[in-house]
Amino acid sequence: TSLLLMAGIMAAVGLCRRWTRRRLRSRHRLCTFLLEMFSTFQVCACTNELCLLGNTEPKPHTALTLTYGFTVLHGLTLAGSTCNPCGTLQPMWGGGMSLKMGGLKVGAQLAAAVLARAFMRFIWSLEMAEPHFGALSQGCSNPMQTTETQAFCIELLFSVVFQLTVLRVESVNPKYRVHLIALLITMLVYAGGNLTGAIFNPALAFSLHPHCFYDKFLSYSLVYWIAPSLGKFLILHLR
Repeated sequence: TSLLLMAGIMAAVGLCRRWTRRRLRSRHRLCTFLLEMFSTFQVCACTNELCLLGNTEPKPHTALTLTYGFTVLHGLTLAGSTCNPCGTLQPMWGGGMSLKMGGLKVGAQLAAAVLARAFMRFIWSLEMAEPHFGALSQGCSNPMQTTETQAFCIELLFSVVFQLTVLRVESVNPKYRVHLIALLITMLVYAGGNLTGAIFNPALAFSLHPHCFYDKFLSYSLVYWIAPSLGKFLILHLR
């Protein structure tokens, strides 16, 4: 049921993106906002559901396999979208994107994160699958299973590794590039998922753990917002 739900989300987002391109192509800003919002919604909604499947046996093989598979699908179906505020910083910093357009994309990503969380909470309330039982009663699931300093360093390091790899594989054929990036993400989740969740995406982090940001805003904003953003700036500065 969970797999069918995620497949349905991806199909719906694909239809919305196609409609947006056809009907709103002349309205560039609105088209850009909606495309980025739909894409980020897909990533956040599917990852919310994947987190519920993390304890499925055999562990951690099932979770890692699903992570790899859906990361490939996201890469193939969401071409042209970053779905990550950190990814929007690069063209803004390099002058390839205006501050207004960059802000528009970041706004779309954060809006999608909130919408995805609200949508998934509604779906979980229907209790269509066993993993959904009790999902709404969870507060802060506390992905940070280490000290704040170590968590900050892990998310910073993972962001640097991820963003650097993305830059290095830009010239690779897109059919192979998505598999390389999916493999890297899976490896990072395996390496640090039990410590910080290995998120390195501010919008996704807020969608997955909003209650944690309410309870410990300073700690979680430093680890899941500042650290990956700082990693991106380090890459841009060192290039």
